[in-house]
Amino acid sequence: MESYLLDWANLLVRWLHLITGIAWIGSSFYFVWLDNHLTAPVRPADRERGVHGELWSVHGGGFYHSQKFLTGPRGEPLTEDLHWFKWEAYSTWLSGMGLLAIVYWFGASTYLIDRSVMPLSVPAAIGVSAATIVVGWLVYDRLCRLLRNRDTLLAGAVFVFVVAVAWALFQVFSARAAYLHVGAMLGTLMVANVVMVIIPGQRRMVGQIRAGQAPDPEPGRQGKLRSTHNTYFTLPVLFIMISGHYPFTYSHRFGWLVLAVVMLAGVLIRQFFVLRHKGIVKPWLPLAACALLAGVAAALAPARSPSAALPAGVDAIARVEQVVQRRCVSCHADHPTQAGFAQPPKGVVLQTREQLLQHAAKVSETVASRYMPIGNLTGMTDEERGWVAGWYAGLPR
Repeated sequence: MESYLLDWANLLVRWLHLITGIAWIGSSFYFVWLDNHLTAPVRPADRERGVHGELWSVHGGGFYHSQKFLTGPRGEPLTEDLHWFKWEAYSTWLSGMGLLAIVYWFGASTYLIDRSVMPLSVPAAIGVSAATIVVGWLVYDRLCRLLRNRDTLLAGAVFVFVVAVAWALFQVFSARAAYLHVGAMLGTLMVANVVMVIIPGQRRMVGQIRAGQAPDPEPGRQGKLRSTHNTYFTLPVLFIMISGHYPFTYSHRFGWLVLAVVMLAGVLIRQFFVLRHKGIVKPWLPLAACALLAGVAAALAPARSPSAALPAGVDAIARVEQVVQRRCVSCHADHPTQAGFAQPPKGVVLQTREQLLQHAAKVSETVASRYMPIGNLTGMTDEERGWVAGWYAGLPR
């Protein structure tokens, strides 16, 4: 019953995380687009009021007139009816942390720990998980302060730091958990930028404006920088969110490098659209991103799995059935006996020969990539993996 309730919690919190993430990313993308499409105000009176840029748009059967004031309106009070874009970010992070706890903390022995990588205890694994998120923010924030006004150097330093974290996590956790924790760290950097830098800076400016003082523009500049970082973090985070469905990415022995190249491709793609919104078109950016992704795809292409010769007279499928019964069926059964599973992963049941043949391609692929068994919980040997590969290679197509 506990596993069943956790599955429901997983589903509902994941749903909430998706909804709030759409709201946050959507508003973030919209404001980047809006900033890059503002034009100088047409009316002299608007310029005198402090309007920095404006945009007319049409949507949903109506017309909208957006105006941006860098330091608030001049000669008139700032409205009390301000909308603060913050709860989209907060809700996304809170739901994401809830999901992390449900899947990787409650299920640490299954999803977080891979004893062939590092034989951690559950408390130690959870401690490293939490520390990664906290320390990630502290290092990133320190880099931002040390390299203030050196934006290109800062961007390079942040990228190197994130890749170093990815490499380190691959030495500690299961490959899938390592990927997820890079995403959790990046998501934390994004929300911490909002709560620790952007919102406080905006509150300071609002307070100065309402006190009749000339607002200090520096908090706005720093908030803009952190907001820019957030827009570049977005595509890598989204990739990590969906990568769990594609084990060929993270199960590779250089999965951290795969992630680094994909993140770089995402940054190039985002840069193309940011510049395009300004009327600057650089086709080499998406072409370079596509070339990187094509290179990753070629590098990850499955090689012919080494197969282990079976003793003479041994029926291949009978031997593979023994392996599957011993190593796989504790999870892939109508009623799993493995702790933490209320139902078979992805609905795949392997209790009978017919079921094994039905899923033969997927069994061979996931066993060869070492994605299955998860964290090698049941201790499948390389020889057994070779038997599965040899059996599948001999099946008629």
